[in-house]
Amino acid sequence: MRPLRAGPRVRFLNVRQRRALALLFLLLATAAGFAAPSVVRAATAPDPAPAVAPPAPFGAACRTSVQGSHVIAYCHNPYPDADLVRLHTDCAHWWDLDADAAPVEVGPGQTVRLDDRCWKDVRAVWVTHQKAL
Repeated sequence: MRPLRAGPRVRFLNVRQRRALALLFLLLATAAGFAAPSVVRAATAPDPAPAVAPPAPFGAACRTSVQGSHVIAYCHNPYPDADLVRLHTDCAHWWDLDADAAPVEVGPGQTVRLDDRCWKDVRAVWVTHQKAL
């Protein structure tokens, strides 16, 4: 019987070489992970949106005050467009009806006074704005 011929001798890496190779692969993978998102981000970045002019300033400045069951609001419009303001009064008790005033037009440079009342106590007061047509 003939002895088996061994092929070329295969050399395995020792522990130190395996650790160095693993560290090299780890560093390459980390570097690729940091580089890839920036390349992808640069390739897929959307075109910048066209510049849009900011809207013209609008709306009267309103101050409200509550004294007992009476509500008063002063609204001044410093802008060139007219503003329709409405006073809303929320009464504290369930039997006291809440009120929404009719819209009042506040022209450029004008100040208007709005007032309302509840029978007993006031819970909340606010003013809404709408552009005049």
